[in-house]
Amino acid sequence: MFTVYVLKSQSSGTLYIGQTCDLERRLSEHQNGLASYTRNRGPWELQFTEQYSTRSEAVIREKFLKTGKGREQIEIKFNRKNRSPE
Repeated sequence: MFTVYVLKSQSSGTLYIGQTCDLERRLSEHQNGLASYTRNRGPWELQFTEQYSTRSEAVIREKFLKTGKGREQIEIKFNRKNRSPE
């Protein structure tokens, strides 16, 4: 299985979108400054994940989420997730 994931920087609010076959290892790399883009921008909070059976499917989804339309979908998910019950 391959996982597409979205992280949010707790310090700046910046989003990071990635894909991996080992989510636990990859999250550790982000938190410990071993990933170049996320180094010195954390700590990071996992916002959501999606599972895919092949790397090519995961890469396609990752690339889409990095587009304008994809970021709109992420914002919609965040707004639903962070909306307080009324």
